[in-house]
Formats: sequence, structure tokens, C-alpha cells
Amino acid sequence: MTDTAVLERAATSTAERVLEDAESGYSPPDLSRVKLSGDVAWSRSSLQSGDGLVTLTPQVLQELDGLVEELRRNPLPTELLAVEDFGLPESRALMARCREVLQAGVGFIIIDRLPMDRYTVDEARSVYWLLAQMVARPVAQNWAGKLIYDVRDLGKPPGDGVRPDITNAEQNFHTDNSYNVCSPDYVALLCVRPAKEGGVSSIVSFYTVLDEMRRRHPEKVLELFKPYLFDRQREHAPDAPRLIRHPLVKTVGEELLFRLSHRHVVTGHKMAGEPMAPAALDALETFEALMLDPKFTRDFHFEPGQIQIVDNRRCGHRRTGYVDFEDFERKRHLIRLWLRNGGRRFYNG
Repeated sequence: MTDTAVLERAATSTAERVLEDAESGYSPPDLSRVKLSGDVAWSRSSLQSGDGLVTLTPQVLQELDGLVEELRRNPLPTELLAVEDFGLPESRALMARCREVLQAGVGFIIIDRLPMDRYTVDEARSVYWLLAQMVARPVAQNWAGKLIYDVRDLGKPPGDGVRPDITNAEQNFHTDNSYNVCSPDYVALLCVRPAKEGGVSSIVSFYTVLDEMRRRHPEKVLELFKPYLFDRQREHAPDAPRLIRHPLVKTVGEELLFRLSHRHVVTGHKMAGEPMAPAALDALETFEALMLDPKFTRDFHFEPGQIQIVDNRRCGHRRTGYVDFEDFERKRHLIRLWLRNGGRRFYNG
């Protein structure tokens, strides 16, 4: 997205400024052209046990073991490792199938799994970094340009400027970086260690939930296509607006793309002193309640070495709250990547 597609203006009720992206206006979408069907429109009952599950074959594991041996002989910072510098034919074929599932299948994959008993954390990080590049290009995850993000509880309560991923608090279903101009296409997580208790991961198909909302509450659906305010979590230049306005759902041809987070919307409107219109709030809460219905979710417990990749435009993800170990070296530890081929690698795209 170009700079000319982004406008600033003063919020009407407060001194807070608002970043208005290109979709901040509203024109009623033609929902008759939208297809809420296909493999990505799944529910818990429609998923087969193996849907989205990818097992690393002995051939791939042997190839990755060879890669790790090569990196031990030739150390290099992870972020400088480029997939084009390595052959890895078995891994490329596997990740091509993963990419197909993400693009034309259920919209998520769980790769089972890297051998964490043979690899150090840094070695697993490097292998994961290279495998992810076979899906799409890693991009910055914060305004400072961090490309590889360690997800740990740092003991802070969630709030303005504190991202939920560094807390142990329960999360709502959301898309990553919903409060930015340019979100990642895919969100990847490598599990180094799970929590002592809790931290159950869940995925939901936005297509299925919106179809259910259209069936049960058709009068509320169009509200989701209207602009909402989001708290930008202080991930921006010091003089930039702290809020952004855009719809939760937009149409792109015959597809729908989602960019939403209940918490950041509620906080954004509170920061602006701009209450949501009753119809907008009702639509937001209705969609939230439907997403939390267990019949729409795929739940799983992360295990060390597993990699999850989710389509960040058509599926939502969350995790339950958790209790961790006291010892920092035993605490829950995930490594996150954001993947996107469009735009630039900057946080703002």
C-alpha cells in the first residue's frame, strides 16, 4: 500500500488522531458475489482428523539433519539465512503442499515436528526460518523491525502498549496486526516449550462464522463491513496517530478478507472517546459470541517442535490463559514469524 493511500485526520470528539487506511470509507458490498464455501469454510464436525496435519517424513528429517550439520560448520545469524542458498528438495516439496493447504485448503497447517531433542533452540529457529520462507517472505513484526519474535509471558498485564503475546492472559480470536495498515498473510508459530497448564490453541474459520451470522442475523452482517477504530498498541513512529480506522471485513473480488480484534476495537473506541454505534457494537459482539462456540473451533495442545501456520486473512486464532513454570528456562516459549509476499518488509508494508 502506498503512502498516498493513507490519510490522517483529527478525531471529532478528542485530540486523538486517527490513521485512515484506504478501506476506512464504506460502500455496501455485494454479498451475492461472495462465496462462503470451499475447504476453508469448515467447522469442528466437518474437519477430518488429518486435515491440516503435516508429518515430517524420514526423508525430510534426514535433509534437515544435514542442514543443521552444515550450519554447525558454517555459523550465520538466522536472519541472514536465505532459502535460495540451500537445495533442500524434500523440504521444498513438503512446504509446497503446505502452501497449497493454506491457499486452497482448510487455511491452517500443523507440522509435526522438528526433533527438539537433537537440535538446540537456535538450530530449530534457523530450520524453522528457512522452512517458513518456502511459504512466504518473513516481514517485520513491530515498528522497530523485529523479524523473529519470541512469545513468552513477561509478567505484564495486557493493556495499551502491552501486546497480549507477552502475557499469560486469555486471548480472543483475532488476526495478527489487525491494528496496522498492512497485516501478514500468514502467522507461523514454532513451539519450543508448552506451558505448565493451559495455553490451549484454537483456530476458527471466519467464513463459517460469517455464514452462520448471515443465516441467523442477516441484518447485522453489513455492520462488519463498516469502519471501526483500533488501538495501534503504540507500534508506530512517536509522532504518528495512536488509532487506526478500518472495517473488520472487506471484499476482494469474490473473496472476503478479515482484519479484526475485539479487544483492540473496544480499546480504540474508548481511547478516542467515540462510542460505537449500537448496531456496530451489536454486530461485533454477535460475531465474537459465534466465534467462541466450540462447534466452530479446532483446538489443540502445542507440543515441542510443532509448527503452526494460519491464514491470517480467513482464519482466526487464539489461546486460553495459562499457568507457567517459575524457572524462566522452563517457561512456555513459542517463536513467531509473520509471512507476507506483498508490499515491503517494513512493519507498515
